[in-house]
Amino acid sequence: MRFGARHALAVIALAALATACGVPQDGASPSHATADCGQYARYGKHSGTKVTVYAENRDREADLFEETWADFAHCTGIDVQYEGDGEFEAQIQLRVDGGNAPDVAFFPQPGLLERFARAGELKPASPGVAALAKQGWSADWNSYATVNGTLYGTPLVANVKSFVWYSPKFFRDRGLSVPRTWSELMAVTEKVAASGVKPWCAGIESAEATGWPVTDWIEDVLLRRQGADVYDQWVAHKIPFNDPRVIEAMDTVGSILKNDRYANGGFGPARSMASVSFQEAGTPVLNGDCAMHRQASFYAGLWPKGTRIGPDQDVYAFLLPGDDAADHPVLGGGVFTAAFADRPEVRAFQEYLASADFANARMKKGPFVSANRGVDPANAATPVDRLSIQLLQDPRTELRFDGSDLMPASVGAGTFWKGAVDWIGGASSRQVADSIERSWPSH
Repeated sequence: MRFGARHALAVIALAALATACGVPQDGASPSHATADCGQYARYGKHSGTKVTVYAENRDREADLFEETWADFAHCTGIDVQYEGDGEFEAQIQLRVDGGNAPDVAFFPQPGLLERFARAGELKPASPGVAALAKQGWSADWNSYATVNGTLYGTPLVANVKSFVWYSPKFFRDRGLSVPRTWSELMAVTEKVAASGVKPWCAGIESAEATGWPVTDWIEDVLLRRQGADVYDQWVAHKIPFNDPRVIEAMDTVGSILKNDRYANGGFGPARSMASVSFQEAGTPVLNGDCAMHRQASFYAGLWPKGTRIGPDQDVYAFLLPGDDAADHPVLGGGVFTAAFADRPEVRAFQEYLASADFANARMKKGPFVSANRGVDPANAATPVDRLSIQLLQDPRTELRFDGSDLMPASVGAGTFWKGAVDWIGGASSRQVADSIERSWPSH
């Protein structure tokens, strides 16, 4: 979620804001009376039109999206009606099958987007959107929303998944240094455990998406321990899901997440993470009940209100290390916009979302990361967001996209997530990997 991809547990509809967004310029509401509509002139006038948006993001995340495009909606006359649903992955298929597809959807997995593209449900990106995609993102990022050579969407959100959040004060008080290698990470882990504190905290509950934080762990460790080539082969199923190298990565993760000495700090035994929501999973770091929490850059927006982020603040983050201190591949993820409708107002809204203007405006409102080349890291809301953007913009960064998000949706958002829950519950790495391998589509 990935950023926010899997952050929702219910439906939200902010009717008052949606109504305000649809007020045409000549009837400006007080909240938009000072809007500079000149910057939106390129998108045209679409008075009296409506665009429906369906996504996972709700609560504050939904508010920030709506606040960001409110002036666009006011100036263009488009009534942008947003709905966030924590069961997006399950419900989007039902809505499309039932003839109730949204105009625009925010897809947290390219594999899910691909399913609808192959079924002929999604509309190819307009020339305007395609031009912005080429200008704003690398070929790799655009490839995630391309099916059979046709571009269907653009990245909306990016995140760096390879972070370990920690309390600088906790480390400083115990004489701990930020680990640079996997062996150093395990040394820190053991030292904290020996002091009577469980070093790791985790939570994998996420409604219909429960289990995904474990899949991120496994992908990150596989990428580090076996390298990008093996990772790519595994994601593309050129080697089986249950390849011995994958089993080894799962067991390596299990040595932490399934170990009651090491997890689940602040909550209980290791298995307790199955019932702990991913949103609250890192909070024991703040009171010293655990030392580390591996979670993506988007977690910057999930710390309790007032939490300060920085190297000398309440929490900060380091990249999950590999075997070599100089080797830091980065696991990333993202959310992609795509449309089920092809109308002028829908195209205009898509073009705005694909612009650097949107990304920069959203960043100024709170934690948010974009891989758009036009994003200014100085606009980042937190030091971790800024570091994430710098990593994403650095051509030397060896970035690999979240594997479960690229796999066929029936696996990546299905048997892999479910298998992760079974694995935390006690099933062996071999049992789970064999089961997922058997579930892989034959075509």
